[in-house]
Amino acid sequence: MAKIPFLVLLCCCCGSVLGDDAMTITSVSSLPPLPVAVTNNAVAALKVGRREYVVSFNGLGENKNHADTLATTFVFDSRSKRWKEAEPVPGGAGRLASVAAAADGLIFVFGGYTVAEDGAEVSTPWTHAFDPRTREFDERAVMPVPVDDAVAVTYADRYIYLISGWHDLGNVNLVQRYDTKTDAWVQATPTPGPGVFGHAGGIVGNTIVYCDGVAIEAHSDRRRDFVAVPDCLLGLIDNDDSRRIDWRTIKFHPGLPRYRMAAAGIPAANVVLFIGGSENPYNFNGVGYNGEPSQPAPGALLFDIDEQDWQVVAIDGEATMDHRGLVPFAGKWLTVGGMAADQRVTDRVLSYKLK
Repeated sequence: MAKIPFLVLLCCCCGSVLGDDAMTITSVSSLPPLPVAVTNNAVAALKVGRREYVVSFNGLGENKNHADTLATTFVFDSRSKRWKEAEPVPGGAGRLASVAAAADGLIFVFGGYTVAEDGAEVSTPWTHAFDPRTREFDERAVMPVPVDDAVAVTYADRYIYLISGWHDLGNVNLVQRYDTKTDAWVQATPTPGPGVFGHAGGIVGNTIVYCDGVAIEAHSDRRRDFVAVPDCLLGLIDNDDSRRIDWRTIKFHPGLPRYRMAAAGIPAANVVLFIGGSENPYNFNGVGYNGEPSQPAPGALLFDIDEQDWQVVAIDGEATMDHRGLVPFAGKWLTVGGMAADQRVTDRVLSYKLK
């Protein structure tokens, strides 16, 4: 297993960290809790000058039913050190599994799905730019193919890629590129693997890495199943034409596939970090597609881009799942809300630090 130098995870309320480069750990404080418990919320962070912002959009409340889908917007900034509620995300409906990403001085929130009383789920096409300084939304061009439960990554502080995801009745293997400067969408090179939802990934430079998720498995004698996919892919964005992505398979991470991990690229270490998730894929209420309640998986996974290898780091702290991203803030990486053990929706903001 490759060694990653000068790297250690510090977790809020943790006592120790185990791994190839284990070191003595001191406690790391986290941000205050969210105003309400929320899970499956889109999260992103933005730094403007010396001021940093963390924003949570949409999600699911602690009752975990169709009436508890949210359109809330919560903003934390480094000056006030408090969460403040902004206007709801436009669209007139709460939704789950939207994604967010920062680029060009704004935060963009995409899609998600609504849940009707009869359980019907509909993917939404909306794109909105949010300025955390003014707390204002600006409606942008809708997605060509509405998706939810996708992976969103930002390239060159301009382009945001939505990778795979779910569209109404099934997965798509599309990679949709949004240009934040021209407010225009194009289709980039699709993924070579199966279309999935609930996967996780990040980007460093022009290198995208994503893993896992859930695919559809068809049968001859019964309805389709949703099954975890033990796949990891790496994509190299072409420097001359950012629509073109050279997708390649990479070795699978240790352990079982995980669903809805928090993930991000860490440029300083040239790794992609994955935290939490669940080994039992589940519906939005946290109950697995197999009928068994899902539990969060402990620890972290690190993919070293230089070495093309994985490292497992155990975290002595609360495991969580049902995340839409891992966001930077004040030199740390945060999970914002999510589900803890026994499908408990949490308001906690947990901090992890790379050293």
